[in-house]
Amino acid sequence: MPTINHSQDAQDRYFMMLAIEQAKLGLYTTRPNPVVGCVIVQAEEVVGQGFHPKAGEPHAEVFALKEAGDRAVGATAYVTLEPCSHTGRTPPCALALIKANVKRVVIAGLDPNPQVAGRGVKLLKQAGIEVTVGILTEQAEALNRGFLKAMRTQMPYVRLKIATSLDGRTAMASGESKWITSNAAREDVQKIRARSGAIITGSETVIADDPQLNVRSNQLGVLPEKIPSPQIVVLDRRQRLEHSAQSDYQLCRRTDTIYWRTDDLTDLLATLVRDHQCYDVLVEAGAGVAGSF
Repeated sequence: MPTINHSQDAQDRYFMMLAIEQAKLGLYTTRPNPVVGCVIVQAEEVVGQGFHPKAGEPHAEVFALKEAGDRAVGATAYVTLEPCSHTGRTPPCALALIKANVKRVVIAGLDPNPQVAGRGVKLLKQAGIEVTVGILTEQAEALNRGFLKAMRTQMPYVRLKIATSLDGRTAMASGESKWITSNAAREDVQKIRARSGAIITGSETVIADDPQLNVRSNQLGVLPEKIPSPQIVVLDRRQRLEHSAQSDYQLCRRTDTIYWRTDDLTDLLATLVRDHQCYDVLVEAGAGVAGSF
């Protein structure tokens, strides 16, 4: 495994970047949990590393400590998000680090989740562990924009996808749709869909294009069964659509599609966070819906 010998700050940045790369391995599979990576370093050598793969499964620190084994004693742990301090579907990661007898923990950023919010750092310090916070914070937080915004504001992080020609057109004059984006752009859409807890579209788009809005995981290098399906929301103020197994439209044949019948998009976004734990939202619709956002 890699070794490095520089100043403390340079070392911290180097090993935190390795932890960030670990976190990216869970980018499409952890929803609604944040992506987290951890690297355990002993005498400037990486002796353990891990990432959080999926909600309900062990966190990054647990995998890294397991790989490190006894070499975690007196080591430094680099974690991209503050270790949790509460018992949920898995035990607290802060306690796992304490039990492993690590000497120091370096954290990219604090977890604004009210169940954590500094408590993880407090536990570590109470156990006599040296804690450093704020290494590559911006880079680490970029992986969890939706989660962090939802924890801080109870609103999701919204991305808008729209394809337009140079003259601002989203369809031909006849209303017919044609591909105007490159293969690379369409692959990027799959990545954004895979990171999204919900996809919002409009009834006009459903009727005109009959989209699936699914994640084609063969373009992501991730097994299909590991990617949670985004929640589909159809804006349908005029009540033109409804669920039916015999519907002409694929999204209407899905039993979990949400039909939003009002103009209150703020309430919709708050509902997606509060009731569905959708922290990253993608809007894929025509110009009218896009303009509403």
